[in-house]
Amino acid sequence: MKNVNIKETEKQETQPGLQYKMDMTPVSIREDYKGSEKLKGKIMLITGGDSGIGKSVALHFAREGAHIAIVYLNEDKDALGTKSEVEKEGVECILFKGDLKKEEFCKEVIEKTIAHFGTLNCLINNAAVQFPADHIEHIDSDHLKATFETNILPYFYLVQAAMAHLKSGDTIINTTSVTAYRGSEHLIDYASTKGSIVSFTRSLSKSLAVKGIRVNGVAPGPIWTPLIPATFSGEDLKNFGKDVPLGRPGQPAELGPAYVFLASQDSSYMTGQILHINGGEIIGG
Repeated sequence: MKNVNIKETEKQETQPGLQYKMDMTPVSIREDYKGSEKLKGKIMLITGGDSGIGKSVALHFAREGAHIAIVYLNEDKDALGTKSEVEKEGVECILFKGDLKKEEFCKEVIEKTIAHFGTLNCLINNAAVQFPADHIEHIDSDHLKATFETNILPYFYLVQAAMAHLKSGDTIINTTSVTAYRGSEHLIDYASTKGSIVSFTRSLSKSLAVKGIRVNGVAPGPIWTPLIPATFSGEDLKNFGKDVPLGRPGQPAELGPAYVFLASQDSSYMTGQILHINGGEIIGG
């Protein structure tokens, strides 16, 4: 997803944490983030890893010593840029370009990752699309189909293909959303897919617990990624993230460490759980 620069002339409120301006590229990782080899030598496959949250996950994993495989749709420049940044951390990064809506491509991604690295330790299902619509009757049928085919079906395809290779101690991490819990009047279809991901995470975790494979998720709130200026405009864009208690959208860099936690042994007694990183919204479940 290409960055779209939107100029913001209003003075930004100062809040603790990573700040943003509406003409600013998302912050993927803090300069002072220090890795401690929590994922050294692990092999991680990240969908939607070319930008936004996925890129942050890739860079945090790399700084912790993991080798990375990234799946992306068509943004070659973003993907190559992320690959370069990952490799600067002293690890290997490979790219897969293609459409996750296609089951055969999902199988191919798993097969080629195994062929290249010999194993797979963590699958991060993260790729998603959204098409805002003010009312349910305004939801385009093609957009509705694309949303479900992109946001939830590949989770099944990829996990099914990966099961022959995942073993005890390995992990699966799914990106859901705060919208799965509080709803969203202008993202009804998107929020519905994210609710499906919550149920998928809980059900899969019970199924795989006996194998020692942990399945957890992250539910981001309003995060400043390239997807936001590409899909919102006007007042919706101007006010994005300002209604949470912290009064601002989050940066991808504020999510990456949560994925490190779930992928590492630090979370060895967690499965079927969702981490809520949302600027302070109180969410049940």
